[in-house]
Amino acid sequence: MDDLVLSLLLSSVAPDIGGVLVRGEKGTAKSTAVRALANLLPPVDVISGCRFGCDPHAPDPDCPDQPHGHEHHPRPARLVELPVGATEDRLLGSLDLDRALSAGVRAYEPGLLAGAHRGILYVDEVNLLHDHLVDVLLDAAAMGRVHIERESISITHAARFVLVGTMNPEEGELRPQLLDRFGLTVEVRASRDPDVRAEVVRRRLAFDADPEAFIKEWQEAERELAARIVSAREHLATVELSDGVLRQIAAVCAAFDVDGMRADLVVARTARAHAAWSGRSKVTSEDVRVAAMFALPHRRRRDPFDAPGMDENLLDEALRNNTPEDPEPPETDPDGGPEGGPGGQDPNNSQQSETGDDRQDTGSHQDSATGPAEQPGTQSQQHPDQQPQGRQAEGQQAEGQQPTGKNPTQNPQQNAESRTPAATQDAVAATNPFKVRSFKVPGLGKGASGRRSRALTESGRTIATLPLTSERSSGRVHLPATLTAAASQQHARGRLPGGPVVLRRDDIRLGVREGREGNLILFCVDASGSMAAKQRMAAVKGAVLSLLLDAYQRRDRVGLITFRGQEAELALPPTGAVEAARMRLDRLPTGGRTPLSAGLRKSWTVIGNEKLRDPHRRPLLVLVTDGRHTAGEDPTPIAAEFARRGIRSVVVDCERGIVRLGMAGKLAAGLGGELITLDDLRAESLAGMVRDQVNQQTERRIA
Repeated sequence: MDDLVLSLLLSSVAPDIGGVLVRGEKGTAKSTAVRALANLLPPVDVISGCRFGCDPHAPDPDCPDQPHGHEHHPRPARLVELPVGATEDRLLGSLDLDRALSAGVRAYEPGLLAGAHRGILYVDEVNLLHDHLVDVLLDAAAMGRVHIERESISITHAARFVLVGTMNPEEGELRPQLLDRFGLTVEVRASRDPDVRAEVVRRRLAFDADPEAFIKEWQEAERELAARIVSAREHLATVELSDGVLRQIAAVCAAFDVDGMRADLVVARTARAHAAWSGRSKVTSEDVRVAAMFALPHRRRRDPFDAPGMDENLLDEALRNNTPEDPEPPETDPDGGPEGGPGGQDPNNSQQSETGDDRQDTGSHQDSATGPAEQPGTQSQQHPDQQPQGRQAEGQQAEGQQPTGKNPTQNPQQNAESRTPAATQDAVAATNPFKVRSFKVPGLGKGASGRRSRALTESGRTIATLPLTSERSSGRVHLPATLTAAASQQHARGRLPGGPVVLRRDDIRLGVREGREGNLILFCVDASGSMAAKQRMAAVKGAVLSLLLDAYQRRDRVGLITFRGQEAELALPPTGAVEAARMRLDRLPTGGRTPLSAGLRKSWTVIGNEKLRDPHRRPLLVLVTDGRHTAGEDPTPIAAEFARRGIRSVVVDCERGIVRLGMAGKLAAGLGGELITLDDLRAESLAGMVRDQVNQQTERRIA
């Protein structure tokens, strides 16, 4: 949490850093910390009457509210929240409905980006943001301006803001383009210290009991922290970034092989901000180290499944190997301590020195306010990579204890094994997950919002407009189409010049929007003896795990069915918790005969039950098998029923070796689905096939 506080404060000192992405487990006060930042920001001076918050000393020449007057006034800096379910109109702005209907004129109503200008734009659960909103944010963050060409409106205005996002990595990752737009990233994990956890609960209970008294108790500490932000901002312009330190920054970024030059700029800006926050007049190697710990972890990832993090030993080695030629010792304050020590005192600011000296008297109040500056980057002593491993170790320990307890989910499998005389092999670990090809359900669905298949949704791009009818009596009104339909009838309806627009029911047009939906991804995995070779089963589990991660990141519901011996088992009912599916997959044993028909029947039953619960969620069956069938009825009629009902299916062929029977191909043909091998499942395999096809076509044209 100290790193979280410090990163937010540094972004407040130097807004050009580019904001903060806060990653962490649920319930760690990520959103609370970000929202609390608004009260610490200094007020901004704005032109009176300007809806876009123009600076009176440097007004936007293209501001839609031009010409500006000469009056101006201060107002609090804004923290504008962007809801995950917001529409594009709400983000960019839209036609002013009130003026359009009452006066018949086209006027622009500013959106959230205009409100966030010169402030903070906060997106909670930013990884769940719809792709069309992500595209808008990317453009605005890159250019510092918003360009709107829609609904007969052509407008551009400034939109420079600090982008702050919070997310739970378990819910999926960010698009790489948006991830790179965040200047800093922080991993947050709840403290395991009982004393710290007890203090958190104690303060929350105190706030619930008497909010006014709680706020008054912390008001002075909050005021001192806000004053320190102002002082650091004023001091920032005088902080010296020597050429030696600049070369050290460039060498560190190059050593970690980050893409582009944005990392170098962010590290330099953050290092200067940290020096200013600590009261130093020159950037030191320690400032560079803290900046690198915040700015580089999310930029050195090469795979979407890679956990962010930094190897601190490599960072320290890179800093030592590129130490500035003439390093200078840290400046000291009048008391003999280093600048940026306890309390981060500035020798020119006696008030801050007194604050640091009195820290013992104010107890935990001052620890919370000045903790990040007392030990910059103290949280970096815990390797960021170790945190996910720690959680994984805890999960593995829980898994190891589970079979000894009374877990009802284990009983069906144990009973099936007791009835199956075939030998059972121990479970093997999955291979490392990889990025898989994208599978979609064809057609246009109406399911819950997600990221997989095309669907008619409440958000997305407008693809058509339809008139309001008795059969189509609800939906979002498409205002431009409605006004266009009414425009030609205004004279006949007796509208006076400058008067309100006269609308009739038959003028109303509803917008038809296309977006993406989440599907039901049902995995049916062959766990029979033919899959028992350790190398094969490890590859199969790695493939299923990769598909599970892809399904979860696309907001699908996932279920897991396994079949072996004489029957099939629903190992995991359809859910959104992919971690539960991974745990069941890790424990999956192999052995016995291959009841393929039982697996298909169980899949049919699960899909039917889910159809009753959610009629609009379309299924996708992923059958992982070599196609063999050695127990139970003939699976051909059941497969034909899947094809007749139009259930989308993918058969992942696990057969390997020189001699292949091709039974998985026959199964895929019976299902009317797609056949794919384990090797072709990888996304890079698909890219390779596309490149080969392009190269072949190019060679033919040249020939």
